[in-house]
Amino acid sequence: MVSFEHPEMFWLILPVLIGGIYLLRKATKKGLIISRIIVVALLIIALASPYTLSPRVTVDDNPNIVLISDETESMNIFDKQAATNLYESLAAKTPTTLVRLTGDKTALGDAIMQYSTGDNQLVMITDGNSNSGADLEEALKFAQDIGTTVYYVQPDLTSNDITAQITGDKTVIVNNVNQFDMIISQAGTGEISYRYELYINDQLARSANVVQEGRQKNITLHDIKFSKLGKHTMKLVIIPSGGDSDNINNDFYKSVYAIPKPKITAIGLETGSPLAYSLQNLYAVSTATDLSSIDGKKAIVIDNTHANSFSQSDVTKLKAFLNDGHGIVVVGGDHSYNYGNYLDSPIEEILPVVSRPTDWSGGRNVVLVLDVSGSSVDYNMTTDIVSNAVKIIKNENLRDSHVGIITFGSKGFDFSNGLLYLGTSSNIELLEQQLEEMKFGGGETNLNEGLEVAETWLEDETGELEIIIISDGAIDSYKETIAISQRLHAKGVNFYFLHINSGDKGQDGLLDENGNYVSKRIMEEVNGSHVWLEKGERANIIFSGIQQPSDQNDTAFGSFPLIELNTQHFITRNVEVEGEITGYNDVTPKAGADRLVITATGKPVLTTWRYGLGRVAAITTDNGERGGNRWGTALYSGNNSKIVSSTVNWAIGNPREETGAVVEAPDTWYGTPADVVLTMYDTGIPILKLNGDNVDLSLTGNNVYEASISPDTIGVHDLSGYPLAVNYALEYRDVGLNENLPSLIRAYGGNTYTEDEARASLLTEARQKSQKLVRDIVSHKMYFLLAALIIFLGEVIVRRIREIREMKKMQSEMQG
Repeated sequence: MVSFEHPEMFWLILPVLIGGIYLLRKATKKGLIISRIIVVALLIIALASPYTLSPRVTVDDNPNIVLISDETESMNIFDKQAATNLYESLAAKTPTTLVRLTGDKTALGDAIMQYSTGDNQLVMITDGNSNSGADLEEALKFAQDIGTTVYYVQPDLTSNDITAQITGDKTVIVNNVNQFDMIISQAGTGEISYRYELYINDQLARSANVVQEGRQKNITLHDIKFSKLGKHTMKLVIIPSGGDSDNINNDFYKSVYAIPKPKITAIGLETGSPLAYSLQNLYAVSTATDLSSIDGKKAIVIDNTHANSFSQSDVTKLKAFLNDGHGIVVVGGDHSYNYGNYLDSPIEEILPVVSRPTDWSGGRNVVLVLDVSGSSVDYNMTTDIVSNAVKIIKNENLRDSHVGIITFGSKGFDFSNGLLYLGTSSNIELLEQQLEEMKFGGGETNLNEGLEVAETWLEDETGELEIIIISDGAIDSYKETIAISQRLHAKGVNFYFLHINSGDKGQDGLLDENGNYVSKRIMEEVNGSHVWLEKGERANIIFSGIQQPSDQNDTAFGSFPLIELNTQHFITRNVEVEGEITGYNDVTPKAGADRLVITATGKPVLTTWRYGLGRVAAITTDNGERGGNRWGTALYSGNNSKIVSSTVNWAIGNPREETGAVVEAPDTWYGTPADVVLTMYDTGIPILKLNGDNVDLSLTGNNVYEASISPDTIGVHDLSGYPLAVNYALEYRDVGLNENLPSLIRAYGGNTYTEDEARASLLTEARQKSQKLVRDIVSHKMYFLLAALIIFLGEVIVRRIREIREMKKMQSEMQG
């Protein structure tokens, strides 16, 4: 395609055309005028400097390599000669610079950004645990964008290290049961033995001897209760039997602050029901039949209450309650939702559901296999690939489907970490965000590598299985792709190939030996759909709804297993939902709502959303009262009972009382400042002391003050009566190799090696990666100048010949 360096020169053609037209009207020698116009036009085109880009590949047999050696404190358990040995091996063959990172913090992201220049390649010898500075993924993206490839060499582990942590809420409700997790990690993978001791307020609360296999062990504490208001301390001590190189990370402190039970109002609460039992045990509950007592409450629970109980003014009051940052939980039953005339009523305005039946359209698994190879960048395909994928994810007919994303270049990569359920808006947003951040430029176009990952995903899946390939159609592994596609098709997988036209028929891998499009041939082999798209065009794939299984009837009564959809939500992240309910209110989630728990037939049981500054949860089964026609007993028993408390806690948001001076500060690590927030709800002078010493405060909002503090000792500190735990430095938290780094390195065009593999083959790959597609500018100015000259000289020669002939004719006439 011809481009112009100075397209503004074309404006000169306008006066030439105007003058030419004027002269054509006046002059008798019109041919001469036309030829002059053409000559001047050609000269103007030459002034515009027409050019094309000619691609060529450059190769550097001696690539410039920067070797980054991580020698921070966490690397003491690895081979200390790894960097030196690899440096000597590389430096003997190619220009190599050795950079050493030392100290008690690991800033891999900073190092990558600092040493990436675009004309070099980086090799990191590290455990991969970056705990300071620039985000590691952002740094890898920066390196890829400017043309630097980053490789990762995993050093050999020479000794083991064990580290301890406690996770759980810092703010707890007095006398309520809380869950905490003790996490014991090791650098190695072999069997270790140790004794743990858990102290609560300096008293031994738990202890045991443990034999651990694997990198990490979680010990869950389900029944920790604090009976006094105020600050408390938890301390976990690990006593290894051996194989521990450093004991600095064997002790872990966690501070806990117990607050009074949050005040809530329960409207229509049925006395003696499992719901009532749960609420009254956990919160300070005021029962009511109307909204007269909601002032000063953190949340409202509405139990099986008819829509007629809420006037328009009541709903206006509920909206104001939500906009103050509070929450509402609406529980179903035989007088609620579809049985309580909620459809199109005022109360339905604030709910995350509509009281009409949900249509079943699930049972489909869709795998998007996206081309991120080098050609997708060379031919400017990235926007089209991402936009088509986003359109598919937003397809309303996939709302009850599971969708995942796999990328392929030289290798296939599990981009979305498996299949995600699209019935939750949070999962849709997550996939969209991942697509927006997708990195391109992954070498060759080996579609078979991506399909192998898809085969693993779909191996045990049932229902409709779909694979949608989005690519420029240039496939380097044609035969291998045919083979695995046929294998998948034999297992019932349907194929779509969205082929985005690059505009270059000479593109490698685009056509087979007979001149047929490879993408089309692959689809013919598996009876798939081949969709041809121009740049800027979006495919319109029609996914028809899947019929509800024939053994499911339309009744809302029977036996309905519960399924947890979104395991990452605050409400469900620590709960494994199980059991069955015997009835439900048949509702449909609104756009933007999150379905957290459904029945096996796709009916919502727990749905949430944000309304203004507040939170609303819809529990669409009843309060679990045993006997009669009660449906939701299973939701309030066993491990499931956490669902109810977590839902109300989520609705409450901030459980702290809004009186006096309220201090909030997360626990921190030695050397990492803690951000403290002091909110003054009453008038007075804000004073905050750390272990008796005044803390400098800055006013950052309406009666809100902030400070940054860095205690200089490990342990639990006093912050005006509020506890703050300081643990060992972050450098000692993550021990051993970062298992997530290899996939991250691969996603940005690099590769991972062991020490031996790096010495044997890293330089070979570095030389291959030094091959770069360079587009040289080829000027076509000369062709237009030559054309103008030929036309001009041709016109002059023709005119001179005519003049000579006329002169000879005149001489002959005169002689005659």
